[in-house]
Amino acid sequence: MAFDFEQARFNMIEQQVRPWEVLDKTVLEVLKNVPREAFVPEDKLTYAFSDMALPIGHGEVMMPPVVEGRMLQALALQSGDAVLEIGTGTGFMTACMASLAASVHSVDIHADFIESAQQRLNALNVCNVRLEVGDAHESWDTGNRFDVIAITGALSTDPIAYMQQLTVGGRLFCIVGAPPAMQAKLITRVTEDQFVTDALFETCLPWLKGAEPKPRFEF
Repeated sequence: MAFDFEQARFNMIEQQVRPWEVLDKTVLEVLKNVPREAFVPEDKLTYAFSDMALPIGHGEVMMPPVVEGRMLQALALQSGDAVLEIGTGTGFMTACMASLAASVHSVDIHADFIESAQQRLNALNVCNVRLEVGDAHESWDTGNRFDVIAITGALSTDPIAYMQQLTVGGRLFCIVGAPPAMQAKLITRVTEDQFVTDALFETCLPWLKGAEPKPRFEF
């Protein structure tokens, strides 16, 4: 019997994402319409809609669907938003954000991730995305400010350099702390010099490459 992707997608939304307080209709529609299975490694297809962080290579994971939903809901993307994504991964969140915003500039340290994500996005005719290979664990200065910044790997401290790249009114999603309970945060730039931080939920993800806590040396 063929795997029923549509039923699995429905179950993911109704049994995982919605019960985790993701109630924004726009976000639920995006998770319904962007084919998650198209962004999952072929050998993991039967786990595409599972409530888990899905391994994708290089020690990286796709975030669990509940975290993806909460992230999209917190960022409240608008049709005119310019988005910077740090950690492209398979490109699934890139595609979700691209369907809601004006443009997405996404960076990943793994060149093969960027290559495969570009192929997947092309196959779905997602045209408002720019992908780039690079080490962006501390900053990625394009010379522009962004309305939304999404950092999809864990950090040990708040991303000050990225906060400075937000427009006034801009929102930044990040996961900060140490295992087993890291804190997902939404940081909003309310004026040039003032930021407001909302603690969203606890989770645990692999560190963004290079952002791991530095070892402490004792003498």
